[in-house]
Order: sequence, then structure tokens, then C-alpha cells
Amino acid sequence: MKQHLPSIVFSVAIILASLILGNAYWKRSRTEQKISVTGLGETDFVSDLIVWEGFFEKQAYTLKEAYEGLESDRKAATAYLQSKGIDPGEVVFNAVQTRQNTRSEYTADGRYMGETFLGYTLSQTIQIESNEVKKVEKMAREITELLNKEIQFYSQPPRYYYTQLADLKIELISKATEDARLRAEKIAENSGTKLGSLLNANLGIFQITGQNSGEDYSWGGTFNTSSKAKTASITIKLDYQVK
Repeated sequence: MKQHLPSIVFSVAIILASLILGNAYWKRSRTEQKISVTGLGETDFVSDLIVWEGFFEKQAYTLKEAYEGLESDRKAATAYLQSKGIDPGEVVFNAVQTRQNTRSEYTADGRYMGETFLGYTLSQTIQIESNEVKKVEKMAREITELLNKEIQFYSQPPRYYYTQLADLKIELISKATEDARLRAEKIAENSGTKLGSLLNANLGIFQITGQNSGEDYSWGGTFNTSSKAKTASITIKLDYQVK
């Protein structure tokens, strides 16, 4: 009996090792059985904040003349904005920008001779940030009326934003998660299984596109500011264990 004891112990060890390895493989195989789904959360909304910018400029031979002309235009622009019902507290005048105007001079045979000083150009930017979107939109369309006052004014297209974006993101994540879960339940039902616990969740890129704009989604996320009516969306990928 003693002669066969090592063989018996060795055989038992092999059997135990096989059982342990088999059990581990069985558990690993079960954990690999999962359902992966992607859910979409999407909603339309209208911007509640508008940002508009424009600038005016004045040209003169001396800085004093240019600045006096710019100051006169600034007062006229301020009066115009007030006449349109714009709150003065929403109007920001940025720093005055100055540049020298010169003309390159050449000889008849094309040899460069230097620069001729022509004067100065001074410009100043106006910015308005307001929750009164319609009022500022109307003003931005009509501000070219300043040209009738001989004010050299340039208007930029308005930019539109949404101040409740943080709450909107939470709402979209909830919608995307629910959409993904319903998809997973349907897949499990059709395959004759049941969903287990959630194994993993990966949030996709948050996108904001203009409604009916034909914008493409971007890997880095699209953030439309040119459209007042927008569509926000987000995706989420969920991995569920299968019972």
C-alpha cells in the first residue's frame, strides 16, 4: 500500500486541479456572456442667450482727429442702441484698437523707395450679451441704419447659447441610459435569456447641432452657436451580464 501511496496522491492532485481549472473556466465563460448596447438621448431646445458683436472705425490723419471722430460715433451708436430698447448695462465697449496707414512707394522701374504715411485708423468693438433674444436679433438686423448717419459700422452674426446646459446633459444621459436598457432587454428576450447586472458604462460625446442645418457629428463633439433652434444628443454604451 505504501508503494502505491505516491501514485494515489498524484492522481488525486490531478483530479483536484482539473476540477479547479474546469470551475474557473466555467465561471470565466459565464462572465464573458454579455450584451453590449448603445443608447441615444436626444432633445430639441431653443437658445435663451444671445451674444452679438459689431465694430465701428474712424480714419484721420492725426490720432486726435481719429479719436474725436470715434468718440462721436460711439455716442451715436449708444443712443441708437438705447432707442432700440437695449439695456445700457448689457453693452460692453472693448478697448480702442489703433493702426497706422501707409502706402508703399516704388520707382518707375519697380525699385522700392519706402512707405508714405497716410494717417490712422481707430476701431472699437461693441458686444451685447442678453436673454432678450428676439429684441437683440431685431436690433442686429436693423443696425445698418447707422450707415445713414455716416457711421462706418460692421455687424457680426449673432451667436446663440443655452444657460441650462448642465441640466440638459443630465436629462439626456438619463434618456440614453433608458434607451440602452430597453434595447438590451429586447435582445435578451429574443435570445431566451435574462439581463444580469450592469458590467460597464461608457458615455459618448455630447453634441449640439442646429435644427435642419445638415451638420455632421464630430468625434470631438459639435457645438453649434449659429442657430437659435438646436438639437442636443448624447450616446451611452452599456454592457450587461446575461443570466
